[in-house]
Amino acid sequence: MPGTAFLAPLAGARCVRRAADAAHLRYARRRTAALDATDVGRVQRDTLLRLVRTARHTRFGRDHDFARITSVADYQARVRPHDYEWFRANYWQAAFPALRDATWPGRVPYFALSSGTTSGAKHIPVSREMVRSNRKAASTTLALFRAANPDARLLTGKFFFLGGSTDLRPLAGGGLAGDLSGIATREAPGLLRPYTFPPPEVALLADWERKMDRCAELAAREPVTAVSGIPAWLLALFDRVKRAAGKRTIAEVWPGLRLVVHGGTAFGPYRELFRREVGSDRVKFCEVYPSSEGFVATEDPRYGLLRVVPDHGIFFEFIPVEDLGKDRPARHTLATVETGVQYAVVLTTCAGLWSYLGGDTVCFERRDPPLLRFTGRTRYFLSAFGEHLIQEDVERAVGHAAGVCGAAVPDFHVGPVFPTDPRAPGRHLYLVEFAGAAPDAGRFAAEIDAELCRVNEDYAVHRVGDLTMLRPEVRAVRRGGFEAWMASRGKAGGQNKVPRMDNTGATTRDLLAWFTTHGWLT
Repeated sequence: MPGTAFLAPLAGARCVRRAADAAHLRYARRRTAALDATDVGRVQRDTLLRLVRTARHTRFGRDHDFARITSVADYQARVRPHDYEWFRANYWQAAFPALRDATWPGRVPYFALSSGTTSGAKHIPVSREMVRSNRKAASTTLALFRAANPDARLLTGKFFFLGGSTDLRPLAGGGLAGDLSGIATREAPGLLRPYTFPPPEVALLADWERKMDRCAELAAREPVTAVSGIPAWLLALFDRVKRAAGKRTIAEVWPGLRLVVHGGTAFGPYRELFRREVGSDRVKFCEVYPSSEGFVATEDPRYGLLRVVPDHGIFFEFIPVEDLGKDRPARHTLATVETGVQYAVVLTTCAGLWSYLGGDTVCFERRDPPLLRFTGRTRYFLSAFGEHLIQEDVERAVGHAAGVCGAAVPDFHVGPVFPTDPRAPGRHLYLVEFAGAAPDAGRFAAEIDAELCRVNEDYAVHRVGDLTMLRPEVRAVRRGGFEAWMASRGKAGGQNKVPRMDNTGATTRDLLAWFTTHGWLT
């Protein structure tokens, strides 16, 4: 950690906090104005050429003739899109974990652990340049929020980061591996310690249940002004904090709370429940779109949509989903994307990822400024019966049903149920966790079905007359069921998320069997 910790007591003084907060508001306005004036296409081109120049002497740079690249077209002609497994097999595996000058110059100091692949957990390289990139993106998030909400005095209290364990595992060759939040904590200036929570000794706890209980116990006495995390885990935290403080709402525990930052999954099904749990209209919700590979976008409160951050060392490309798997797919930049098209996100980063297929899909609402919606994962879809549903469709339908039925949905999963008779139609099974009393399952299923028929023509066609697909079935899961299942699979807390969809039905069957055996179905 940078050596500014000795200044922490001074930084935490009340008068210093007020001055820091005023300075932050001035920065927020300048940063927002600079973003609004940015020529996104030019900045992105310059970013790419700077990355190429920096890495021209790496093995990847030599293999792909970086020394002769002078334009985006040159780059795209020489570098094809590839996924993690390709980079691992061709550039990282032989020297791992002592990566030096493979795809990025110098030695890679950190590896962010991400969701598993066929070869096990991903180890995503994180350079010091990427640490600075993530820090700039985070400051942009707060700047956009603060410029739009000048009275939200965030630095007068503490920012609660609910992440995974900050304990990093040493690797041979001197590198460290762990949760991205752990890397960020290790690199954070000590000067910021009075403004953040939890303290290092709590953040280091690897036992998720123990960590959550300890965080709740301590945080109930802290002046929290902002909190961030994955929605499902934030709700679990809120339950513990309210119990620890003996209060009905989070606003009663933290009267200075003004901001909830959420990411990692669509917020629609959670929104009403969060409003209920927080209990104050003064608290705003802000979506972010980070990943272990690099920060993509953050919500601009003026538009209520995710805005791509174009100037923090990442070059973005977007491939139409229907082109995935093609030898030469169409590759768009922020200057050429079209609205209303489903794109796969492709990243070129200051950590040595080059046209990297991360597996996310997005849809742009505007090009100037670049505003998008996260629509899902390339591997998350339902088409077991030809219905062609993407994650965004399902999230929207569940959110619609929750709103109509007056229900709150902390978590859910959906997958196909295949008939034993191949001539009979199948159906989708929704396992839905409700906060409070569960609504009528039949009505909830009917609302999901009606909304999907409205937003997706393929689904509507397959539902005609129950000939190829029956109406979905909804099974209610008791509160805490998904959290318990995740813990049973060794995936409690941190950045772990319940798999929303499973086109094979295998995860759906596993969940149903586990919930049934352990008494979680109502």
